[in-house]
Amino acid sequence: HASRSPSANAASRACCARAASQRSPGAGSVRDVRFVVGQERQEVFAHRCLLACRCNFFQRLLSSEPGPGVPSPVVLSTVPAEAFLVVLEFLYTNSAKLQRHSVLEVLTAAVEYGLEELRELCLEFVVKALDVELVCEALQVAVTFGLGQLQERCVAFIEAHSQETLRTRGFLELSAPALLPLLRSDKLCVDEAELVLAARSWARVGAAVLERPVAEVAAPVVRELRLALLAPAELSALEEQNRREPLIPVEQIVEAWKCHALRRGDAARGTPCRRRRGTLPREHHRFLDLPFK
Repeated sequence: HASRSPSANAASRACCARAASQRSPGAGSVRDVRFVVGQERQEVFAHRCLLACRCNFFQRLLSSEPGPGVPSPVVLSTVPAEAFLVVLEFLYTNSAKLQRHSVLEVLTAAVEYGLEELRELCLEFVVKALDVELVCEALQVAVTFGLGQLQERCVAFIEAHSQETLRTRGFLELSAPALLPLLRSDKLCVDEAELVLAARSWARVGAAVLERPVAEVAAPVVRELRLALLAPAELSALEEQNRREPLIPVEQIVEAWKCHALRRGDAARGTPCRRRRGTLPREHHRFLDLPFK
């Protein structure tokens, strides 16, 4: 999929594309900067002057004049080579061939390098390409870089495709700040029992990666689980599992039991009792104060 910035200019595209097409150091007099990019350490050659003129990031990065002899390469280890080549393509031609599998990496580079036009091209592409497999990765990028409109689109997509999304690897790899807006939503089309299971799976993965206890990893998000929506038998089973594998603070479970005992949704302050769009009806829900959304 080729995306083009409105400010594209045919003459500069043709000139710069010819220069960019040279990849080996043999034509050395023109391409005067060498990058070593990504974990694969791919060599990429480019034109110092053009990059500096087109992008403030590269202007700062390449501000020192190269000395005599063969200059040292500029190492950019955090950006994948494929994404970096798309960035260069944009700088040379004002257009970019975006691909679904790498567009978020290009978007990340565009944000980090301050390339607003490329960022907008990527955002437009991502919104059109959103699906169950891509949406959690897109949400993570949106939260990380404060891309509010993209975050809203991702949350809305997940609200409409909640059950499928909870089963993806991308969901398990969300950060706590990215998971919070989902757990706070009234519009998730999923029952609370399934959401508790998903939160436990998420915390287990985080605990394995971070080498921390499950309960510690889960602490920033579990308060958003609406345990009072569970039936007494479900709450008892959750309490027993929580003894074997701590996930939820005991006082949060106690608050849920208070709602059952007093048969009032506002019985325990701070206990969320609002039903979500996907909450399955249970007998005790008739005692809760708020209607279904």
